[in-house]
Amino acid sequence: MKDNKLVLLLEILTVSTKLGLSSFGGPIAHLGYFHEEYVRKRKWLDEQGYANLVALCQFLPGPASSQVGIGIGVLRGGLFGGILAFIGFTIPSVIALILFALLLQGMEIENAGWIHGLKIVAVAVVAHAISGMASKLTPDLSRKSIALFALISTLLWQTAYTQIGVILIAAVIGFIIYKEHKEDSPSALQFPLSKKFAVICLGLFFGLLIVLPILRELTTSSWVAMFDSFYRSGSLVFGGGHVVLPLLEREFVSGWLSKEEFLAGYGAAQAVPGPLFTFAAYIGAVVNGWAGGLLATIAIFLPAFLLVLGTLPFWESISRNPNIKGALMGVNAAVVGILFSSLYDPIWTSSILGPMDFAFAALLFSMLAYWKLPPWMIVVTGIIGGYLLSLNV
Repeated sequence: MKDNKLVLLLEILTVSTKLGLSSFGGPIAHLGYFHEEYVRKRKWLDEQGYANLVALCQFLPGPASSQVGIGIGVLRGGLFGGILAFIGFTIPSVIALILFALLLQGMEIENAGWIHGLKIVAVAVVAHAISGMASKLTPDLSRKSIALFALISTLLWQTAYTQIGVILIAAVIGFIIYKEHKEDSPSALQFPLSKKFAVICLGLFFGLLIVLPILRELTTSSWVAMFDSFYRSGSLVFGGGHVVLPLLEREFVSGWLSKEEFLAGYGAAQAVPGPLFTFAAYIGAVVNGWAGGLLATIAIFLPAFLLVLGTLPFWESISRNPNIKGALMGVNAAVVGILFSSLYDPIWTSSILGPMDFAFAALLFSMLAYWKLPPWMIVVTGIIGGYLLSLNV
């Protein structure tokens, strides 16, 4: 029996690592890879079960694709299955981004042409992400209006609490407007976790959110401060990796690293497979070496882990509540507006400095959106193009 369990866990680690090495293209693409591997090929869960799990993870803050992977691991192999599924999917890009950060140490990157090219890549990638999300999440006038409200609010009032406030207001508006919205009730998923364990995970999630800022004030440790910043960023992000950008930018740029270093890492994160949240590993490594990279990775993903484990056993009753569905529709619309805001500042304002930059960004966007070229090709083109543009300055 133990041998069978070991084989099962090893299979989860092997399959998730394969996905971690090959899943380019962002969270929506990741969900496509997961569907192909876990549902169609291996039949670890059926179509309806997969759709239900995706719906839950879209509702929770944090990296949706990573949370879906954790959920599938839990379904397949319990708690250790979820941990191994997370490690396999995440560790390849963590290693790559920590190495990239260490290579940049001591280099004068601010004026490097290839770094500017990576910043323009970030413009194209985020614009592509927004165009896809906007078409699905803001199909009617009400949700377009919520997105506009979120865009204006987060642009004009750039504080640590604006995004949280916007998301809460959008949830209330969505609840009011869409509480009569009818959808088919999803079927139940049976997870091998107890509700008692789930409550402990949720208590730990909220407890750390309260305690870490207090510890930060009581100590002068940069490690505690870093853990707190990454944990809060991972706790308060709806909509996936691109939305974490403005939170991390406000937490770390200037005090911890330069805007050029920040955007260089964000561009590099597009070149590696796996979740975009591993961008935190790059920031942590720039600030405190490889140990900082590992700490940042644990801190930013810990909220997602605790939330998935804390909500899976309650998902059947949650998913049947139309009020929660309505609130989620409002939150998703607000996410689109927050994305537009982050596209302008800091990405656009730091990257598009003239007509040539704009033309190059349009080319990269077209390669990604219309010619359907893989993201790594856009990154390579951005690096080469940025260097060539610097020669003409």
